[in-house]
Amino acid sequence: MSYFKHHVFFCCNQRPEGETCCAAHGAVELHAYAKDRIGALGLNGKGQVRANKAGCLGRCDEGPLLVVYPEETWYTFVDKADIDEIVEEHLQHGRIVERLKI
Repeated sequence: MSYFKHHVFFCCNQRPEGETCCAAHGAVELHAYAKDRIGALGLNGKGQVRANKAGCLGRCDEGPLLVVYPEETWYTFVDKADIDEIVEEHLQHGRIVERLKI
């Protein structure tokens, strides 16, 4: 059994000025927001959810993005509302958010 029910990796890679990267699209700030939201809902900790920053996940042109394991579900997002939907639907209730899936 996994230590976490869901392990979420946010690409927070920063590339040189002018190059496409998730950090340039607010990924670092939205990762922090997601961690706060997960905590507020009591979803963090052993057997629950862990949200980590990651370096480049290799899909920069589709970013900003995150991936949820063990389901291997990739999402894009643009704002706090998208993060809320991923946290509440996928992480809390186990339902894939099809409109944000890549």
